[in-house]
Amino acid sequence: MNTRILRLISFGLLALVSSTLFAQKPESREQTRDERMAWWREAKFGMFVHWGVYSVTGGQYKGKELPNSAEWMMNRGNIPIAEYEKYAARFNPVKFDAAEFVGLAKQAGMKYLVITAKHHDGFSMFHSTASPYNVVDATPFKRDIMKELAEACQEQGIRFGFYYSQCQDWHHPGGMGNNWDKTIQRVSFDQYVRDKAAPEIKQLLTEYGPISIFWWDTPRDMSKEAFDSLHSSTGLQPDVITNDRLGKDYPGDHKTFERKIPPQAPADKYWEVCMPISGSWGYKKIDTDFKSPTTLIRNLVDIASKGGNYLLNVSPTGEGNLLPQSVERLKLIGQWMKVNSESIYGTSASPLPKLAWGRCTAKSVDGGTMLYLHVFDWPSDGKLLVPAIKNDVRQASLLAHGTEVKTRLTDLGIELTLPGEAPDPYASVITISIDGELEVGIHLPTPDSSGSLVLTADNAYVHNNEGSKQAGVRFHDDIAHIGYWLDPHAWVDWSIYINQPGRYEVRAIMSVEKEKTRFEFGLPGQTETAEVKSTGGYGNYVEKSLGTLEIDQSGQCSIQVKPDPDHWQPMNLRQLKLQRIGSSP
Repeated sequence: MNTRILRLISFGLLALVSSTLFAQKPESREQTRDERMAWWREAKFGMFVHWGVYSVTGGQYKGKELPNSAEWMMNRGNIPIAEYEKYAARFNPVKFDAAEFVGLAKQAGMKYLVITAKHHDGFSMFHSTASPYNVVDATPFKRDIMKELAEACQEQGIRFGFYYSQCQDWHHPGGMGNNWDKTIQRVSFDQYVRDKAAPEIKQLLTEYGPISIFWWDTPRDMSKEAFDSLHSSTGLQPDVITNDRLGKDYPGDHKTFERKIPPQAPADKYWEVCMPISGSWGYKKIDTDFKSPTTLIRNLVDIASKGGNYLLNVSPTGEGNLLPQSVERLKLIGQWMKVNSESIYGTSASPLPKLAWGRCTAKSVDGGTMLYLHVFDWPSDGKLLVPAIKNDVRQASLLAHGTEVKTRLTDLGIELTLPGEAPDPYASVITISIDGELEVGIHLPTPDSSGSLVLTADNAYVHNNEGSKQAGVRFHDDIAHIGYWLDPHAWVDWSIYINQPGRYEVRAIMSVEKEKTRFEFGLPGQTETAEVKSTGGYGNYVEKSLGTLEIDQSGQCSIQVKPDPDHWQPMNLRQLKLQRIGSSP
C-alpha cells in the first residue's frame, strides 16, 4: 500500500475520532480535560526549541547585530522576502542528530519537547504540502526535521509537540506582521489561513504520529471562520493539549507565562513558564547570557512549588547542534534531577507560607502528606523552621542519601536539626512525611473584612509579546506602576482569592497621556469595557471608577486588564481596587 493511501486512511480515522469528540456536550469535553492533562501535570519539565533559517547567521544581518531575539531578525532588519529566502538556501544543519538531541532532553529530566514547526518568518521546518518554502524543498538539507524528531521522541518515551505561529507570517502575502516589504501583492488573511495555515496545521496533526501539544503564538483578531478552521484541527488528535495563545474565547488547556516566573502561585489550575536558557530564543552569535545552573535548577523548583511546569528553551545553531554552554547546563540539571526528581515529578504546589530559605513541593502519600523542602540557603546554625505545620511528623530525611533528620514540633511549626554542610550546591532536598493531609492555605491576595482588595502594580504579571516594546514595572515618586505599555496586545493580570461572592466596584489609579484609551477588565471570559480620557500626562495620576463586576462564586481567580487594540492609548497603571458593594443574588 503506498504512502499516500496510508495517509488518507490515517486522516480519515483521525477525522472520525474528531467528529465524535466534537459531538460531545461541552461539559463532557471539560470532564476529559483533567484526563488529558494528567501526564503534563506529572511531567513538570519540558524542552522548548526555537530553530529556523535565522540560525544560519546567528541573528546577524549584513554584519550588523539586530535587536531582540534572533528569530525576529527578518522583522528587526526589515529584510525583504526575496533576500531572506536566500538564508534557506544556506540552511544545511549536517550535525543534527534527532536521537542524540532527544536523548539530551531525556538526560536533563525533561518529559516533553515542543519545537517551532513554523515561526513568524513563515519558514516551515517540515515537508509542508501547502508551501514550497520548507526545509525539504527549499534547503540543501532536504530532510524533514519534524519527522525525525517525532520518531526519536516516540522511541525514547518523550512527549512531542509543535509550536505554530498561526497569525504572523512575514513570508505569505496574507499573513500578519510584514509591513516593510512593499513588493508584496497582498491577499486577505482568510486566504492565508485557507491556503497555508489550516492545511499545515492539519498536516502536522495527521502525518507525524501522536502529537501531545500544539503551542499557538501571538494571538490576533481573526474572523470566526479563521478561528474555527484552526481550532477544529486540534480535534484530529483528541488527546492533544493546547496553550492559551490562539485568540480570544480560546483559553486552551493551560496558561502561558513568558520569560518571568509569577511572583505567587497563579489561580489557574494548569500553567507553564516558557523561558530561554540564554537571552535569545533562537541561536544568536553574540548571546552569551546563559543562565547559571543554580538559576535554572532553582527556577524549576520555584515553578514546581507554585504548581506550574517549566518549558526551558534551547536554540540549535545553523549546523544543527547546541552550543557547549547549553549542553553543559542540561547535563548538570540532569545530574540534579537524577537524585531529586521525586521532589519535582507529580508534585503539587506548596501548602506553606512563603519560605525565606527556599521552596516546598508536596504529594499525598499513603493517607498522609509528603513535603519536599528545597533549601537554597543552608542554615549556618543547623536549625531550619518549617512554619505553620501542626501535624505530627512520621519521618524526615535528606533525599540525596537518606540520612535521618531530627525534628521538633514547636508553637511556630516544625524545627529541623540539619547537618553542618548542604549536600547539594544548588538546592538540597529534605523530605518530611506528615500524618494526615495538610490543607493548602490561601496565600493569594484576598478581600479584607470590609470587602476591599488593593492590587498593586508590583504584584501584577505582565504578559508581553516577544518582539515588541516591553511593558513592565516602573516607578514614579517611588510608587510602582505598569509603564511603557505601548503594545496594544500586552496585558496584565493578578491572581486573587475571592472569599465572598458579590458585586464589586473596580477603581484604578492611572495616568493617560493622550486623548482617551479603552480596555477590558475583569475575569477571564467575563469582562467589562472601560474608557478613560487623558489625565493630562503620564505623571498625572488620578483615581477612576471603571465599573462593576459580578463575581458569582468564591475561590481562586484572576483579574485581567487587556487593551482594546483598536482604541488603545498607552497608560500607566498603579493599582486596581476591588470593593464589594453588594452580595450575589
